Amino acid sequence: MDLVIRPVENKNDKMRFIRSQWNFYKNDKNWVPPIIADRLKLLDTKKNPFYKHSLIQLFLAERDSVVVGRIAAIINYNHNKTHNDKVGFFGFFECVNDQEVANKLFDAAAEWLKVRGMDAMRGPENPSQNDEVGLLIEGFDSPPVILMTYNPSYYIDLIENYGLKKVKTLYAYELRMEDYLTEKLVRLQDVIRKRYSITVRNVDFKNKEQFKRDVETLKHIYNSAWEPNWGFVKMTDEEFDFLAADLKTIAEPEFAFIVEVKGKPAGFALGLPDVNQCLIHNKSGSLIGAIWHLLTKKKKIKIIRIIVLGVLKDFQGIGVDGVMYYEFAKRGSKLGMLRGEASWILEDNEMMNRALTVTMNGRIYKKYALYEKEI
Repeated sequence: MDLVIRPVENKNDKMRFIRSQWNFYKNDKNWVPPIIADRLKLLDTKKNPFYKHSLIQLFLAERDSVVVGRIAAIINYNHNKTHNDKVGFFGFFECVNDQEVANKLFDAAAEWLKVRGMDAMRGPENPSQNDEVGLLIEGFDSPPVILMTYNPSYYIDLIENYGLKKVKTLYAYELRMEDYLTEKLVRLQDVIRKRYSITVRNVDFKNKEQFKRDVETLKHIYNSAWEPNWGFVKMTDEEFDFLAADLKTIAEPEFAFIVEVKGKPAGFALGLPDVNQCLIHNKSGSLIGAIWHLLTKKKKIKIIRIIVLGVLKDFQGIGVDGVMYYEFAKRGSKLGMLRGEASWILEDNEMMNRALTVTMNGRIYKKYALYEKEI
């Protein structure tokens, strides 16, 4: 049967692109089906503000009208401006275990990017570093936590055999509450709080006006604290508001807090309950099913993902991060969380890697990779 690679051109094609994911994980007990409505929202080039400065083209691979692979080619112009390069991206990659299919999908994405002036292709990013990032390369024995990727292990060979080279490894740390909240951490944060007049307050989800003000604070800290990181691109106001509105629906107020030094915002932390523990049962990917499983199984969630932890430059090095670590441990224990996942952490982020291993007794239990190739 002939293999056909074709661009997604209409709403029906886009739905096939999304639904095709079920083809590749039929018997995989660790796969968490996405919510179809969420995927549509993420890929909506009119409503998702990411596409105000970026382009995306989806491709399907078909044999006898059956989808056997998919990929997205992405140009993030804000990335190119920030890093003064011409790197395009690939994302949303899925494929049967067939090198020919994978090669032709990568060729289609690379050609689309090259025609538009890009000289390298990097990924996977779905569709940016502020969304879902990386290919899982270690840790296939458990489901992914919220907003982390998952894929069959043979994808590593498909990607590397095409000639894409690993450019960065991302770590996910497992934290166990009984090992995390040490006497040393308790003493350390107590001294720091007193020395620098540190206070902690929750983001206000109930008061609309205060929530807006808090989001502005978070936006400033996020775009400032992460700026030195490899590949980082500041989020626009619209992007941050778009993301905040989404996360607000699943956030636990106890895990969204701002740390202040003498009344001035110095850092913020965000942890999300791992709703994937509920959504893994939502086999159809329907929104109604997702709501049902969240309502009936929410109390069974025992994992928190520490997704954001940032400190403004002026307050770094005085121990604000230690106070945050303590707060996560204390609050997690109070709410019955048995484990945490801190992810993702760049392999060369020495400060965070040291804190997670030494201060929090964490261990790397999953690894993800970003790949790149000149085109």
